[in-house]
Amino acid sequence: MSSVDLKNNISTLVGLDLAAISSSTTTVGNIIDTAGFESTTFVQAIGTLTDGTYTLLIEDGNDSGLSDAAAVADDFLIGTEAATVLSVSDTNSRIGYVGKKRYVRASIVSATVTIGVAAAGVIAILGSAHSNPVA
Repeated sequence: MSSVDLKNNISTLVGLDLAAISSSTTTVGNIIDTAGFESTTFVQAIGTLTDGTYTLLIEDGNDSGLSDAAAVADDFLIGTEAATVLSVSDTNSRIGYVGKKRYVRASIVSATVTIGVAAAGVIAILGSAHSNPVA
């Protein structure tokens, strides 16, 4: 039986710091440098949810500060942003990015929030590394 080593073939980064979201807003995520990788998956996680909906927004660009940030075309997403909507406590959703821009970020767009959520965050998983093992 062969085993596949995922740990040494991916890199994980904080895509959006764990935070309480208490209004309808866009909580902007961290900029992820995809150099050396062919794909990125963003995993959104929600803790105790009191109300509202929480959806991922994926943006990319070639400027390291994302001054050129633009919403990613559906052709470069695996899944849809609409499918990442969370409205139930203790759940998660994910979306893949296979675009050609060097920098990417995931933000959480919250809607119909009056009380808020205890905690929400995003992990970025970089995959298909050009060089293994990943440090």
